[in-house]
Amino acid sequence: MDDNETVRRFVTAVLRHKSYWEICGYAADGREAISKVSELSPDVVILDLSMPVMNGFEAAKEIRRVAPSTRIVIYSMYDVPAIGTVGWADAFVTKTAPVQELIAAVERVVGQPPSLLSKRKSA
Repeated sequence: MDDNETVRRFVTAVLRHKSYWEICGYAADGREAISKVSELSPDVVILDLSMPVMNGFEAAKEIRRVAPSTRIVIYSMYDVPAIGTVGWADAFVTKTAPVQELIAAVERVVGQPPSLLSKRKSA
């Protein structure tokens, strides 16, 4: 979830190449991201740190509270990978990194073929 539509389109195009991933939602700000997570129960959220209304730091903390099993991959222009050690982010990738690093981060946090940002199956 990113406030920049171009980045959202790029990430979507990259992730759609994995046939076992489904993208079920987008958000342009932190508050909308939390709302979408509550509504869609995704396996993974790709979250920017610099967003309007509520920044990625605040949104990640709230997502962790409302959906503790949702994995959070921070995808940011800021090089602050230490955020992954504070308990509310599962991975960190800079936007300047090769796109394969984003794919690898998503795969790493969910294990075998994930359903990216897709609804969880109820038991």
